[in-house]
Amino acid sequence: MDQTATPAPQILVESLLAFWADAGVDCLYQDEASDRIAAGLTLPPRRAEPSAEPAAPTPVTQAGGGSHVQAGDAIALARNLAAEARDLTDLAAAISAFEGCALRYAGAARQAVFSRGRADAPVMIIGEGPGAEEDARGEPFIGRAGQLLDRMLAAAGLTDRVFITNTVFWRPPGNRTPSLEEQQVCAPFVERAIELVSPKILLLLGGASAKAMLKREEGILAMRGRWFEWRSTDERLELPAMPTLHPAFLLRQPAAKKKAWSDLVSLVQRLDRPERPH
Repeated sequence: MDQTATPAPQILVESLLAFWADAGVDCLYQDEASDRIAAGLTLPPRRAEPSAEPAAPTPVTQAGGGSHVQAGDAIALARNLAAEARDLTDLAAAISAFEGCALRYAGAARQAVFSRGRADAPVMIIGEGPGAEEDARGEPFIGRAGQLLDRMLAAAGLTDRVFITNTVFWRPPGNRTPSLEEQQVCAPFVERAIELVSPKILLLLGGASAKAMLKREEGILAMRGRWFEWRSTDERLELPAMPTLHPAFLLRQPAAKKKAWSDLVSLVQRLDRPERPH
């Protein structure tokens, strides 16, 4: 056998994938490969000269010939649709029909992914956004990160005591973190879900969820394990909320599971604490 023969391309690919897996890479930045060398040979387009007049609001063009929704009107539209939902079934239908979130037409999402869990749960868990497996099956947190989350909830005695959703309901391209604008457009639906479920406590998974829900700028490592007060936009609702580490982060950093478990223990202790007399 020729020991100096060049390895087959398949062997090289498998070796590279194994290296990435060991390094903790568990998602794609883009759904399709990009030739960045070729892209670097092309001169970027010249920036247009600034106009003397302010630009008009840019409409959001929907794929498939749908209607146009002004970006500034999307939140108001979501708020109206959410307010009309009498129950979680109505809310899921309103989200599925909503055409104001750009993620719906960004190319990665097949369907809206709303929720799973108990409709009157005492704990509402809010993550960031659905991934590929969630998008395919229409339920949040069912991939590797979701399986880890379920094991942690079971160990804490919370399996049948949670309602799970996300800050956005369509899969971002490449599983990237949803932008604040995308979260703001979907926020009226999240608030209506909180109102309908009426939980006692919110558990916020990951920095993007914690920042959007609590309107704070600290990183998740600074916020996790601490209690905050979440307030609805109209300030009619107020709930204790705890940020914690996202299960996807725990898959990459197993040593951090101890911190997440400590957060869950603190949550259970507060949840099961006897009610104080009014």
